[in-house]
Amino acid sequence: MVFTYDTEATLAFASALVNTLGGISAGNPDGLTEIGELEVILDEHDYSGRRDRDRAELDEVRALRDEFRRFWELDRDTAVDLVNRMLRDARALPQLVRHGDWDWHLHATESDAPLATRMRVEVAMAFIDVIRSDEYDRLRVCEASDCDAVLVDLSRNRSKRYCDIGNCGNRMNVIAYRARQAGEG
Repeated sequence: MVFTYDTEATLAFASALVNTLGGISAGNPDGLTEIGELEVILDEHDYSGRRDRDRAELDEVRALRDEFRRFWELDRDTAVDLVNRMLRDARALPQLVRHGDWDWHLHATESDAPLATRMRVEVAMAFIDVIRSDEYDRLRVCEASDCDAVLVDLSRNRSKRYCDIGNCGNRMNVIAYRARQAGEG
């Protein structure tokens, strides 16, 4: 494990949320247009706390995607300003909590805070760990030529090159294989 389990879970959530943006991978439409789609991603990532399940909440969460995407576009030092602004705007107050199957971990908002506020703060807290541990190089953009999806490389040898959303690794391996075969023939 590179980070604590809650940090890894939040980084996975942040990249999954960013990857719902339309056009990230060849032919991918926006993956977060309906409240039901938001419910699925929240359930898949064990998101706790208040859920209003309305259009306003969906729109607030959709707006976070571009802000979260910036973590993959900024360098480590510049990302500090984004983290600090996100925490300051939410008046974050870190505290240890335990719920569901999760043992003690950090939350920095109340569980009844609006969903988008909780997401912003939890993502900012996760990126504190990334920045402090000098592991910013684990944030990557998929290396497939037709994909801009983001990923967090949590592999031990830092070798992850492709995202999980567009079957990019398999596609690129097939393309490379065919190119080698064509070169031999």
